[in-house]
Amino acid sequence: MAFFTYIVASQRNGTLYTGSTDNLIKRINQHREGHFDGFTSKHGVAILVWFETHETRHAAFVRERQIKEWKRAWKLELIEKSNPGWIDLMDTFGLPE
Repeated sequence: MAFFTYIVASQRNGTLYTGSTDNLIKRINQHREGHFDGFTSKHGVAILVWFETHETRHAAFVRERQIKEWKRAWKLELIEKSNPGWIDLMDTFGLPE
């Protein structure tokens, strides 16, 4: 089983949210559908702009906590390195609409 650390954004250089999960597609859909009251719903943060895979839930959680402590500039650099166009990575999974 894979575990993920991810960053979602409201738009390019917009509001960012970092999280971790064991089901990335389901979690991003939950963000998009507003299943979570609070920060992500309030700020419309639902574009998957970065993620990485981990072997354990603990490793994904530790990485989430690490990134949440980072300066915003470091998070933007992380995104820009792997996704300079800030495309919605959910579109790359080839899911049926």
